[in-house]
Amino acid sequence: MNNWFKRNGQHLMVIILFFGITFLYFNPLFFGKTLGQNDVTRAQSTTTEINHYREKGETILWTNQIHGGMPAFQIWAPYPNNITTWAVKAINYSFPQPVGTVLVLLLGSYFLFCVLKLNPWLAAAGAIGFTFSSYNIILFGAGHANQVAAISFFAPVIAGVLLVFRGKHLYGAAITALFLAMEIRANHIQMTYYLFLAILVLVGIEAYHAIKSKQTKDFFKAAGFAFAAGLLAIAVNTSSLWSTYEYSTETIRGHANLTQKVAKTSTGLSREYAYQWSQGVEECITFLIPNAFGGSSRGNAVEHTHVVKALSEIGADASQADYLSKSLMPFYWGEKPFTEGSFYFGAAICFLFVLGLFIVKNRIKWWLLSVVILTMLLSFGKNMPLVSDLFFYYVPFYNKFRAVESILAVAGLCFPILAVLAVNELQLNPNKTELFKKVKLAFYITFGLSLVMIVIPNLFLSFKSSDHEAAVAQFAEALKLDQSTANTIGNAFVSDRKSAAQTDAMRSCLFIGIAFAGISAFLKGKINFNILSIAFLFLVLIDMWGVDKRYLNKDTFMAKQDTEKPQLREVDRFIDRDKDPNFKVIDMTQSIMNDATTPYFHKSIGGYSAVRLKRFDEVIETHFKKTINLNILGMMNTKYLISTDPNSPKLLVQLNPEVCGHAWFVNQVQYVANADQEMAAIGTFKPKETVVIDQQYKPLVKEQQLSASPASGTIKLSSYYPDRMVYESSSSQANIAVFSEIFYNKGWKMFVDQVEQPYFRANYLLRAAHIPAGAHQIEFVFHPASYYTGEIISLIASIILIAGLLIAGYLGYRKQKSV
Repeated sequence: MNNWFKRNGQHLMVIILFFGITFLYFNPLFFGKTLGQNDVTRAQSTTTEINHYREKGETILWTNQIHGGMPAFQIWAPYPNNITTWAVKAINYSFPQPVGTVLVLLLGSYFLFCVLKLNPWLAAAGAIGFTFSSYNIILFGAGHANQVAAISFFAPVIAGVLLVFRGKHLYGAAITALFLAMEIRANHIQMTYYLFLAILVLVGIEAYHAIKSKQTKDFFKAAGFAFAAGLLAIAVNTSSLWSTYEYSTETIRGHANLTQKVAKTSTGLSREYAYQWSQGVEECITFLIPNAFGGSSRGNAVEHTHVVKALSEIGADASQADYLSKSLMPFYWGEKPFTEGSFYFGAAICFLFVLGLFIVKNRIKWWLLSVVILTMLLSFGKNMPLVSDLFFYYVPFYNKFRAVESILAVAGLCFPILAVLAVNELQLNPNKTELFKKVKLAFYITFGLSLVMIVIPNLFLSFKSSDHEAAVAQFAEALKLDQSTANTIGNAFVSDRKSAAQTDAMRSCLFIGIAFAGISAFLKGKINFNILSIAFLFLVLIDMWGVDKRYLNKDTFMAKQDTEKPQLREVDRFIDRDKDPNFKVIDMTQSIMNDATTPYFHKSIGGYSAVRLKRFDEVIETHFKKTINLNILGMMNTKYLISTDPNSPKLLVQLNPEVCGHAWFVNQVQYVANADQEMAAIGTFKPKETVVIDQQYKPLVKEQQLSASPASGTIKLSSYYPDRMVYESSSSQANIAVFSEIFYNKGWKMFVDQVEQPYFRANYLLRAAHIPAGAHQIEFVFHPASYYTGEIISLIASIILIAGLLIAGYLGYRKQKSV
């Protein structure tokens, strides 16, 4: 036992340090507070119906809470047969969120640095550098829980792959399979895709060296183990991946249904939407100088000295000047619509990264450099589209993702890896004189760049956005200012931005100078390597902590009751009197695609989802941009409309006179040849009388049984459950029934008197079916094979993964015992 503690004592001290750092940074979470995360708050409105059934111990895979109805796979769905589900639960129940994710970031990246055979304190420094990279902290503050969870498994997955290619085939494959399964389970496919690109580059470099050294047999053996590990990780997540893939083909990331105005690629997202958040080429200077581009759009932790002074000179008092300085113009001046903050990798880490390019001899350097260059080029998006467009149009699945700047999360790991490898090389390389020359070169580059930003900041940057003049004109008109005064205030903003950049440049110079001094002391024999490593650890921690607190600080934490759902409005109370289980509501005072209020209380046409159904999106884009189409709302059973009283700020509730109910019979059929004609037809038709049907479904419509007179008979909803709806029909003649539910044929089945029958799409969005004469029970059941069959495969794969981990652990134990 004493030997065990002797061997692992430093690792235990590092782990204790990680817990201490996490507790200090996130301590309000341990005392009943929570993060005020805007995106989490918005997302909670989409889970209202799901949570209602979860509280009763029931699971639903479909919800009608937002956008008229959609699968629940990308909102919330249980995957109990996936072993990683229980691992995630263990993490989440052990610590207040996002503390568990922070610890995974720290421990996972520490494991990677240990695999790279680094001193524990140096490994800890690298882990802190990656974990507290500003983008990760910004994601925590914004509430992108799945995204940062996926990022947290980057390092251990790469560690597993490296172990495989270093000859530890079974152990490395088991580690890779486990953490890749966790990575996929985080359910942020975009970040997993970016990790895959990085691993692909790594495998390519390994292949090159295998061919060069004529060791292709070893390479293919390792590649086989890595490939098997990847397949097992995918199999463990079969139910989630299969469901997600199947659903994605029907979402805004799938094929376009309309042929008019189709972009160059008719699959995936539009180029403009995907590239909306592109990293500016010049903005990469924020890796080194965080506020070079103003930091957050909200100007967190920035003094508006010149702007306040300019406003005071035109008569604004102190409070007015402070308010206006934060509202007239964003402090961030790049080309993104807005941003919560910049990508900051650390001044000392950037210095050591550059040093690593000069002195690291390990071939991993070329992988890191290649990945950094690739991720930077792809992050530029619309700002340098040559490489990004090649990927967008020709690389499979790349056009399914938006906010291309987020690929820099991978670079956020590469920088500290090469930085700590550079420090490690200082110990391994005996030629201290030659090393010091390269240390000075790296120092001159990074310190010199920061110094130039202090002395002549306008040499590189203008500190003006492309719409600066328009913004000045806009607030000049709003405040009734003459052009000269408005220009003075606009120039004051430029001065404040410049001052913020200069201040941060001085800050970066300080950290680079301290790192340089520490390395110089080590190379001259004044301190040992352990002291250098520990000093570097605290230098990185202080550096990253200082910047991160701009984005996630004590003001970000709040009492849990303050983050609960919005207050019930008077209009909501009125609507709640209606006990119908499945009508829809639209709030016309809010954007349909971003309404995060109405779904808290009612089943809504509005809501927020980045994976909404394509057909719903197309209908909104076509028929709701300029006006509200009551007939389309009526066919979706939108019973209530919330609007503003024109004579007061009071909200009003109106009944939709065109509401059609849950289901109804029609007596007229209008056939159309394609989606464009169908879309045009629903813009002017009367859904209570006519059904619009694509001619592909004509064989399912028995027209000879349709009556020319108004449709007779009744059909009503008798039982509502989100993924099981029962209707009772009674009619003297066969007819077509239209149901106010969204058409989605990948899991919904229809039964008439317990016998499965075909149904078809109608009115572009809805379900319809031929219903025979007489009294019948019609039942729609959502039972997707992608989920239920996928769960069986996930269970089998989970058992294999557990067995693989046990075997690898046992063999490792035997090998260690025999040494």
